[in-house]
Amino acid sequence: MSGLPDPIEAGLARGWKVLGGLHGALPSELACDVVIVGSGAGAGITAELLAKAGLSIVIVEEGPLKSSKDFKQREADAYPTLYQENAARKTSDKAVHILQGRCVGGSTTVNWTSSFRTPAPTLAWWRERYGLSTYEEAALSPWFLQAEQRLSVAPWLTPPNENNDILRRGALQMGITAPAILRNVKGCWNLGSCGMGCPTNAKQSMLVTTLPAALDRGATLLVQTRALKLEWQGSRASAVLCHAVGVDGAPTSGALTRLKARHVVVAGGAINSPAFLLRSEVPDPHGLLGARTFLHPTVLSSATFKQAVHGWDGAPQTIYSDHFLGVHAIDGPMGYKLEAPPLHPVIFSTTAAGYGVEMTEKLRAFPQTHALIALLRDGFHAQSPGGRVRLQSDGSPTLDYPLNDHVMDGARRAFWSMAELQFAAGAETVMIGHDHAPTMTAWRETQAMINRLPMKPLLTKVVSAHVMGGCGMAARAADGVVQPDGRHWQLDNVSVHDGSIFPTSIGANPQLSIYGIVNRLAASLVTQLGGQPASLV
Repeated sequence: MSGLPDPIEAGLARGWKVLGGLHGALPSELACDVVIVGSGAGAGITAELLAKAGLSIVIVEEGPLKSSKDFKQREADAYPTLYQENAARKTSDKAVHILQGRCVGGSTTVNWTSSFRTPAPTLAWWRERYGLSTYEEAALSPWFLQAEQRLSVAPWLTPPNENNDILRRGALQMGITAPAILRNVKGCWNLGSCGMGCPTNAKQSMLVTTLPAALDRGATLLVQTRALKLEWQGSRASAVLCHAVGVDGAPTSGALTRLKARHVVVAGGAINSPAFLLRSEVPDPHGLLGARTFLHPTVLSSATFKQAVHGWDGAPQTIYSDHFLGVHAIDGPMGYKLEAPPLHPVIFSTTAAGYGVEMTEKLRAFPQTHALIALLRDGFHAQSPGGRVRLQSDGSPTLDYPLNDHVMDGARRAFWSMAELQFAAGAETVMIGHDHAPTMTAWRETQAMINRLPMKPLLTKVVSAHVMGGCGMAARAADGVVQPDGRHWQLDNVSVHDGSIFPTSIGANPQLSIYGIVNRLAASLVTQLGGQPASLV
């Protein structure tokens, strides 16, 4: 917003080393201690710690460098420039719409600030099934605490907006818990446009925290630069090959850039990190690279109320319920987390069911519309193996993710829960995210209708903003792509530091899990590389 200081402009004026796009041509070659592929949650934490330790680093980001002056709270501006595939990334069969960031800061620049530590049941499963014996709550707690202090993760003390308060009131009527969500913000203006980039720099994303800290310590940032593949031989990588791309991701003319490094940290996010390693044809003796990729498959229910809801106004997600995560055993029928997402016209119309006259009516009622989402916890049942990242003919990634009967059973139960809660909160109508579902006016009839629905891909609207796995960690090489400390099992000087290392989904919004876990991994890497001891706080 006009008049507010822009930390990115100020840093560039101080002499930050940024190349690519409008910032200057890429060099033919650079040498450093560590190349970091990506600039999102894992990359940002790693960059700050390694830079503080006195190591020379180069950060490679495929997307552009944008800042608060570019964030106009307009979907038409944000989605083409800040998201993978113009915010239209989908699974191979087009059945799941995936939102991921593609800009400096990655998804941290465009997420909704929800911050949860890794749930205890998830950690227990990892210890039992993947041998991750050091992944205990007590052992991780100091690393989470540092990340929370560094990124201002704290309770949101402002009353919830109406969209979230409906979730709270409906849960109260049903007799289930609905606590508040911690947020990583400082001086938040409560605007509600977090998903389009924060125009006031209140969101403590990597864009305004760890990356500036690393750049102030001499790190080099290459933007609009795609990491193509690793050069490696035997058990060692020697360089990362890159080339320049436009703001839209299309390759531009010019020679390749070779980044030589002692160590390579892959942190491009689930989907892109496995794809980078697949393009590099790294050793994969057990066929695990790209496999077990998870999405928290998410289904939507919208409702109309007599009163104005204005789901676009105010902090986007401040109330949640984990009640339905605990109804069954973690490896039983798929549980789900309930949250109230922000509502903006484009993202709503592209994820809600219906088109033509039906969609027109939904948008006419938009000011009175409330939304709930259910995040399905995938990865814990034999029938929930996740998906697999594969390469297309041009080397770009695609994700095969089967929406099988196990997933669809969870989706059906989630529709029941969301519709019941919305009616309990006083909804006049409820419209679940399914192409065959009519608008309903009473809970019992809605439940019966949901029971009759054919739960099929494409008919059932499924979205995701939480991609995890594909480079899973495990205590044995036969069970994972990387070791418990994030190092690749077959390449000694390659680590993976992002959500792709999770052996299952988290069962909660994953950004804080990435921050805390990568904080520990990066501190260990500093020691391995002989850097000065460093911490986030």
